[in-house]
Amino acid sequence: MKKVLITYRLKPEGLKTLEGEYDVTLPTERSYFTKEEVLEMIPDYEVLVPNFSFYTDREIMDRAVKLELISNFGVGFNNIDVDYATKKGIVVTNIPNSTREPTAEFAFALLLAAGRRIGYYDRKLRTPEGVSWGVYAEGGMPVYGKTLGIIGMGRIGQSLARRAVASGMGIIYHNRNRLDKAIEQQYNARYVTFEELLRTADYISLNAPYTPQTHHMIAAEQLNMMKPSAVFINTARGSMVDEKALAKALKESKIWAAGLDVFENEPHILPELLELDNVVLAPHAATRTIEDRINMSIEMTQNIVGFYEGTYSVSRVN
Repeated sequence: MKKVLITYRLKPEGLKTLEGEYDVTLPTERSYFTKEEVLEMIPDYEVLVPNFSFYTDREIMDRAVKLELISNFGVGFNNIDVDYATKKGIVVTNIPNSTREPTAEFAFALLLAAGRRIGYYDRKLRTPEGVSWGVYAEGGMPVYGKTLGIIGMGRIGQSLARRAVASGMGIIYHNRNRLDKAIEQQYNARYVTFEELLRTADYISLNAPYTPQTHHMIAAEQLNMMKPSAVFINTARGSMVDEKALAKALKESKIWAAGLDVFENEPHILPELLELDNVVLAPHAATRTIEDRINMSIEMTQNIVGFYEGTYSVSRVN
């Protein structure tokens, strides 16, 4: 019986696929295992399930003498040294399907909240000074008729595009590779260069995967290309954005607003961002509903069973 070590206490509803066939270890005394605890236990396990905030490095893999599979509880996999896993002959999987719609949904929610100033109005109405009720005072940015620029038009980017089209937005996008014409026609999307997207989009959503090449792909230079009225959304990874440059751009009105669900040093939030009224902040919550998290667990367990038994497709990263 293969032994599975899960670093975070996931709900049993999502783990039923493993029942009776796999020996599963979960945290009991608290919600997570520390790295030290994992290092102590990992030599006995064939499968490791890290959540997206648990970094699986060389030290862990060198101790994991039986490890065959890292089934990541997350779509992003920058929490795993994938290159080293590949050298060690360890397969890495992720969960792109269960995270697709919730992440796109949350990105569009941030887009609306930042553009229409929903978070700002809610905060100010709760204070003694309140908010102005004047006809033209403290207005937001419209969404209908505006252009959304999507950086990374993969699964999540396309699901976001579907929501944006339904709200009357035009779509431009930039990818490493241009999409098939049939997909472009589905969203009436136009492929543009990275620079053109930054200069012309009214709303910009970052949906590309994190790699060493995409680290700080949005920095001062890129922010300076954006319109002063631009709204920037990030539900990808915090390290893809130079947060200090973003906070400076927001403070100096180089861009108009931002909506952020991910940060460079989670769970630490850059203090400058906390002081700004033109940014909506969320705690990496795009998939944070009970239903979505259970669906993520199911996809994660299906990767394990599919890897060993061939009964499910496997979302391999390497």
